[in-house]
Amino acid sequence: MENDATEPCTDTWCDWKHTMKGHMHCHGCGGAIYGLGFIAALVYYLQTATSFWDGVLGFFEALFWPAFLVYGVLKFIGA
Repeated sequence: MENDATEPCTDTWCDWKHTMKGHMHCHGCGGAIYGLGFIAALVYYLQTATSFWDGVLGFFEALFWPAFLVYGVLKFIGA
């Protein structure tokens, strides 16, 4: 068998991968939105907490706020 690694890549996937090589690092906006949402949810849940354990529960709710948001939207639209 010949070594295929020495032959140039002629597949369209390889061409796309080499073309997009420098552009794969620009997808960081979702992390910023999640981070800002986490901070906002944490402030809200800690302000409404009436005891220490409500604050602990609020921290975990702030971690998983996207799940609560999607659940609320699906419940609202009746899905």
